[in-house]
Amino acid sequence: MELRPDPLLLMTQGVKPAASVHTKITARNVDVYYGEKHALKGVSIDIPERSVTAFIGPSGCGKSTFLRCINRMNDTVASCRVEGKILIDGKDIYDPALDPVQLRARVGMVFQKPNPFPKSVYENVAYGPRIHGLARSKAELDEIVEMSLRKASLWNEVKDRLEDSGTGLSGGQQQRLCIARAIAINPEIILMDEPCSALDPIATAHIEELMEELRSNFTIVIVTHSMQQAARVSQRTAADFHKPS
Repeated sequence: MELRPDPLLLMTQGVKPAASVHTKITARNVDVYYGEKHALKGVSIDIPERSVTAFIGPSGCGKSTFLRCINRMNDTVASCRVEGKILIDGKDIYDPALDPVQLRARVGMVFQKPNPFPKSVYENVAYGPRIHGLARSKAELDEIVEMSLRKASLWNEVKDRLEDSGTGLSGGQQQRLCIARAIAINPEIILMDEPCSALDPIATAHIEELMEELRSNFTIVIVTHSMQQAARVSQRTAADFHKPS
């Protein structure tokens, strides 16, 4: 996967580069190997804060691989090796002194298939704030849960069902619950790996509208197969049309 330099990405969406835009994520010459397989080659890109950046391209070109580099999920793959630099706010996220757990608190992730915990709606959202010690009381935890569900445009649909299982919600509601779960720990960045591919058009529209609302507070990076979706939701698009080798 070869992502174009930032000015070209801006031109893709018909937006002129703005000198005042702060770069949240910087990648330089990133290569990823799975054993002997060279999965990602020489990726360099700047991703601005509080915007939606979309990665598009064919299956297998490395979009999701690069996404997982940003929160070091590839660390869990024994055969994976990442070379090059990835910086968040100018700091190397692969610095040995950096705690990956703390990094993942700053970089939330929403996966292709909705994956709520087999717990209540409330506990799905409360889990992260509880383990990270973000609430000093039950009242504060309640407030975080409600605020997160509101930000995910789900509160009005589940406020009377907070003790019901999250797995009992519809597919679109489950995905918004996963988004609420991600934002409950107040991350700076939200990674979305094809979050609408398993959803119907109406649920997809809800998620796309939600991304537009969330970008005022979060930096969002989305992987999608759909050029139309990238055009609808993103301010910048990185494209790779090379067939995977």
